[in-house]
Amino acid sequence: MSSIIRIIVGSTNPVKVNSAKNAFSAIFPNNTIQCEGVSAPSGVADQPMTEAETRLGAQNRVNYCARKSDSKTDYFVAMEGGVGCFEEGVAAFAYVAILDGKHGKLMTGRSANLPLPSKIFKRLEDGEELGLVMDDLFNTSNIRQKGGAIGLLTNHNATRESIYTQALILALAPVLHPEHYSA
Repeated sequence: MSSIIRIIVGSTNPVKVNSAKNAFSAIFPNNTIQCEGVSAPSGVADQPMTEAETRLGAQNRVNYCARKSDSKTDYFVAMEGGVGCFEEGVAAFAYVAILDGKHGKLMTGRSANLPLPSKIFKRLEDGEELGLVMDDLFNTSNIRQKGGAIGLLTNHNATRESIYTQALILALAPVLHPEHYSA
């Protein structure tokens, strides 16, 4: 008999809600996954420009959800996309945060890097958001709630949703094997 796992995602963006549902469905294939998206403030800039700011945004969202929810929620999940400068160049990436609603354990993970062209980074430095820049350059509309910059720059071989899902699955490793992660 399958049990229900209740998840609150710190965003109403369908890409983020679907990513959480996909990740938890993969990790818990014999359970029913109920995912609800809620608007949660990141407490950081609309376009985070460092790893630290991006991580903080995901953690702020997940903590907000936990404070505003009831005790019936099994997991709180948040994702925050950001941009940073690395030895290899400028890249977009995401941080994910998962808070176990029963035990209070915070799990944080990170996606792979997507290299960004310098002309895009310049516009981000000037205060624009990545999704809006991509919409302008690729003549799309609201790409943030679709494949994202990742989809556009990889010809949809990877998408924002696939990258978030992968990062969430990796962050959930301690749930699958708690005996190896206990202090």
